[in-house]
Amino acid sequence: MRVVIALGSNLGRRIENLQGAVDALFDAPGLTFVAASPVYETEPVGGPTQGAYLNAVVVAESMLDPRALLDRAHSVENAFGRERAERWGPRTLDVDLIAVGTLMSDDPELTLPHPRAHERAFVLVPWAQADPSAVLPGRGSVAALLADLDQSGVRLRTDLVLEPPA
Repeated sequence: MRVVIALGSNLGRRIENLQGAVDALFDAPGLTFVAASPVYETEPVGGPTQGAYLNAVVVAESMLDPRALLDRAHSVENAFGRERAERWGPRTLDVDLIAVGTLMSDDPELTLPHPRAHERAFVLVPWAQADPSAVLPGRGSVAALLADLDQSGVRLRTDLVLEPPA
């Protein structure tokens, strides 16, 4: 099943946090790396005043149950010191499941696709780069969704690159 995972960091060594997340996500069986987007620097959305984020998207093939995939994402966040003290607050690492195949779920613990992905240029811009023909289940093509969004707060960082997992 094709999965889309969004990564973000605005605390600590941001690019090292993102690369560490890629390495850790694929360190155990069940996920096969397909593509990683370029890295973008983005303005925070919502929450308190905070520094800019680095964001990227990883596309993978998964043999994992969606809940197991979510557990892995949370484990990776925890390994990088993620604290959930404040909603939309600053974080060392954010690992979000954006889409898992064409699954749709209203479960509060695992809403699929991600309930705000269609509104977030910091997710859709990198996703479109990683997979130009991407479709957000229930919403349509990522390219069409992007056409309706302000992308001015999303800046490509050509000096930063995520390497595929070893």
